[in-house]
Amino acid sequence: MKKVYLFLANGFEEVEGLTVVDLLRRAGIECLTVSITGELLLTSSHNIAIHADRLFEDGALSDADMLVLPGGMPGTSSLLAHEGLKSLLLSYAADKKYIAAICAAPSVLGAHGLLEGKKATCYPGFEEKLTGADCTRDNVVTDGNIITSRGLGTAIEFALELITVLTDTHMATEVATSIQYYM
Repeated sequence: MKKVYLFLANGFEEVEGLTVVDLLRRAGIECLTVSITGELLLTSSHNIAIHADRLFEDGALSDADMLVLPGGMPGTSSLLAHEGLKSLLLSYAADKKYIAAICAAPSVLGAHGLLEGKKATCYPGFEEKLTGADCTRDNVVTDGNIITSRGLGTAIEFALELITVLTDTHMATEVATSIQYYM
């Protein structure tokens, strides 16, 4: 079974995070939320309480097929400032494992040098933070092991792309059809 870790900090955009978790689980992909705050209970950018599956400091995060960063503020700033997450992202990039980010979160990848020479997209106005990237306005961009998306309005398309790269187009279509989303 494929495995994904999705990282949460207070102020994350709940639709971007939970849409990914929901659709990946529908596809039979193990998707676990990981709090970087030291607490399992987090508050989203719209004051919705969310209980993460595990804490970052519980360790053993090298066994997944993909890492995912949702956007939202100040959640994205917290993801950027977390040294342990930075090390993990760099390790996954070195191993050519998948890393995905949506909305403002691709800026974290840019700040850590993971977008150099890659096509990427993000929330409008964050393009200058995608250091080294060839920025596009596409809803979802996959370039090698890096997948980026523009924001809340593209969350379903983003999640379906993650399903496609982790499984196949058939599974993504099956999940899309089951939620009445037509590709």
